[in-house]
Amino acid sequence: MDAIIQVRDLRKTYHMGEIEVPALRGISFDIRRGEFVAIMGPSGSGKSTLMNLLGCLDTPDSGQYVLDGLPVEQIDPNLLAAVRNRKIGFVFQQFNLLPRQTALENVALPLIYLGGVPTEERYARAQDVLELVGLGTRLDHHPKELSGGQQQRVAIARALITRPSLLLADEPTGNLDSHSSEDIMTLFQDLNSQGITVVLVTHEADIAGHAQRILTVRDGVLASDAASVQRIAGLSALNGSAPLTPDTHAANGLHATNGVHAGEPVRRARPSIIQRPSLTHKRRLL
Repeated sequence: MDAIIQVRDLRKTYHMGEIEVPALRGISFDIRRGEFVAIMGPSGSGKSTLMNLLGCLDTPDSGQYVLDGLPVEQIDPNLLAAVRNRKIGFVFQQFNLLPRQTALENVALPLIYLGGVPTEERYARAQDVLELVGLGTRLDHHPKELSGGQQQRVAIARALITRPSLLLADEPTGNLDSHSSEDIMTLFQDLNSQGITVVLVTHEADIAGHAQRILTVRDGVLASDAASVQRIAGLSALNGSAPLTPDTHAANGLHATNGVHAGEPVRRARPSIIQRPSLTHKRRLL
């Protein structure tokens, strides 16, 4: 499976007057197309800086970042917005929904900025992705008429409508209760099972455990790159086998060395989006 993200020796230093604050000190890893990866780290670890670089919201001081075949560091800064619009779908902790717009209108909005999409097609695609995230009966509801979990589902649908190569989520459960958080993480797993690449930034271990693989950033470097123990335990239970430990996976070559992913993470066989019976009436979104 080819890599959708390739990061090599990525470095970023911020300047506060005469003081230099190194945020990233040389990070390297790959993320393959169709993976679900969580990036973890304490406050000040550099994970937020890394997310900004992966999302083309900032540029590195040095190093290489290739997104879906595009060498980002070589792209003119004025063109990065176009790359973001077409390649990346963002989901943030704050839902950032327009209060006077319906769910359908909020979701359709990115297609206006993308340009060239007729009004009828915008709303048809918005309805498709809202149905995909389980809100097909909430099309005409305004944000104040939706729960926090439902608002985040609208935000996820909005991120999907441009058919991005990558879904990048920054603390997407930070404003949700535990039940809603579990629902949102199940939705991310479901989307990933349909082939969507998901990269999640979080500081919560139980949230990161829903991913297939966890990158841990500490002091600006990649401290570890391992298969998710929570996901491994679930797969072992499904298979009726004894739970596998991180040490077992290190022996199987599933840990990375020096920050470079060394093997394919354990994952379930997953159906294509067009194989799911509940989605056969929809247009293929990706």
